[in-house]
Amino acid sequence: MSEISIADAIVDKKTDKELYSYQKGAIDKIFDKFETAPDDYHLLYQLPTGGGKTVIFSEIVRQYLKHHQKKVLIMTHRLELCRQTSNMLDSFGVTNKVVDSKANLDDQDQYSCFVAMVETLNNRLQDDKLDISDVGLVIIDEAHYNSFTKLFKFFESSFILGVTATPLSSNKNLPMKNNYDELIVGESIQSLIDNEFLAKAEFYSYNMGLTSLEVGSNGDYTVKSSEDLYNNSQMLGKLLEAYEKHSKGKKTLIFNNGINTSLHVYETFRAAGLPIAHLDNTATKKQRKQILKWFKNTPDAILTSVSILTTGFDEPTIDTIILNRATKSLTLYYQMIGRGSRILQNKSTFSVIDLGNNYHRFGPWGADLDWQAIFTAPNFYWDRIISDEELESTFKWEMPEALRAEFANTEDVYFDIKETYVNSVKNGESSKVVLERSIEQHARICVENSEDVYDALGLAKMLGPDIEDRIQRYAKCISKSTFNFLKWLKDDYRKKLHSYIRQNFDTIYEDIHGYPLED
Repeated sequence: MSEISIADAIVDKKTDKELYSYQKGAIDKIFDKFETAPDDYHLLYQLPTGGGKTVIFSEIVRQYLKHHQKKVLIMTHRLELCRQTSNMLDSFGVTNKVVDSKANLDDQDQYSCFVAMVETLNNRLQDDKLDISDVGLVIIDEAHYNSFTKLFKFFESSFILGVTATPLSSNKNLPMKNNYDELIVGESIQSLIDNEFLAKAEFYSYNMGLTSLEVGSNGDYTVKSSEDLYNNSQMLGKLLEAYEKHSKGKKTLIFNNGINTSLHVYETFRAAGLPIAHLDNTATKKQRKQILKWFKNTPDAILTSVSILTTGFDEPTIDTIILNRATKSLTLYYQMIGRGSRILQNKSTFSVIDLGNNYHRFGPWGADLDWQAIFTAPNFYWDRIISDEELESTFKWEMPEALRAEFANTEDVYFDIKETYVNSVKNGESSKVVLERSIEQHARICVENSEDVYDALGLAKMLGPDIEDRIQRYAKCISKSTFNFLKWLKDDYRKKLHSYIRQNFDTIYEDIHGYPLED
């Protein structure tokens, strides 16, 4: 059988895939570009995670092969995506060959469609092992990754179609507008939710202190600085508390930045008697398969992971996504949350617990982002993302529920350091009065919730995180924040608070209650 007759036989097969109206509309727009744009045109198509990008480009391949006498090549950045794409093409009646490291290409002239991982393809092309002279259409899945661009030189006469949920480059210095001529924006997340194609995200966002995080050369927070922060007992305790409050008994997927963090999460939840498994990219295929099967079949399963499940993983039974990490990547933010957005017959919403200030940084998942503006002027978008320091300056520190219960007699435990500082400057006072008034307020709430001075001193010892927050805010006000200075301030604050309570307990008690403390 000749090569062309094979292609004819492929595309004439029936497919049982039913496309939605918005998917058909996207295909029409893309084919319009095929017909009107130059052969070497680079087109980018955006559609949210869960909207069916693979379905759309599989139908495009089917139709393209039917009406054009050229071949198609599809590139992915991970082997799992290669296999998934190949299976989807099969379901559309498109016979295809996966070009992986073990593939025998002796029969390549018998195929009109190839699916390849970018690094493997690069090696094969460098070795001149794959004939691409007749490739008319190149489709790039997850096109925001920059690993694909090094292969563009091999396809200077081909129409390139990139598909992505977020048309914002993973590298700030390599904007997508440099590699694509035009962006077509697909259906919005909100529209897909309104029309019951995606589940709605319900957010629980915690105010986190992240100023210790460092940004690496890739523009995102480093694994080391993330693990230094998220591995401590206080952060692990906050994670467990958030899970128990918002997701206890629900199927939960946790994203971390670093294998050590994920292992600490695993041990913390396991010690609490919760059903949890850990997965990272060091797991064998067999281990991964077993873990994901357990996760799928266990209603209250918790899976703590690192990076590996951000793309190419679909598990509609997920009820909760926990972002136990911070990211500066809008794409990663959308990818992680998107893992919970698949709908089921009895699922129209899912929960997102954010422990990385990501909601504050990027806004709600599904916000009305102007993707055309982001594609055209990405630096304008980047420049508008506020720094962690600026972001956290707007937070109001809140006591954890267990600690707040110890101060139940006090209506409002908050003390505004910044406002007190501003007022002291206006009144010509020394900045030292800010901490003096803070100590007075702390002493008052301790006495208000105590029966004697020993109770009050015990409560004062519990105020460590609150004291730390106040000292950090004070240091920003006076623009002095060396490690030794902050340590001295905290130690001095605790000593003065304890001394103030001992010396003034009776006076404060009588002022609060209107009568003296009985002997």
